[in-house]
Amino acid sequence: MQTPSDGLAAVRIVAASPEVARRVAEVLRHCFAAAEQRSYPAGPDGGTLLDLTVDTTRAAEPARSWLETSQSGRRAADGDGTASGNGSSGAGAE
Repeated sequence: MQTPSDGLAAVRIVAASPEVARRVAEVLRHCFAAAEQRSYPAGPDGGTLLDLTVDTTRAAEPARSWLETSQSGRRAADGDGTASGNGSSGAGAE
């Protein structure tokens, strides 16, 4: 997978059904400007794989407020090394 341009994020959604994948993509589009999505079968066991590119430099108001708060809190904590980011460090890692 090619690294997106600065400010863009490539998002891959894997879901049990196309409807679930579309619902997640719709939430992301409410937060960020997004390019057209592409969906594919996820594999032989079924499911849907949906690829979407979001532009983090063009955030909608709910995401913009959260991002500004998150970034200011991270900058404040960087001085003492206690920043925990979004609280999910290592989440999902196996």
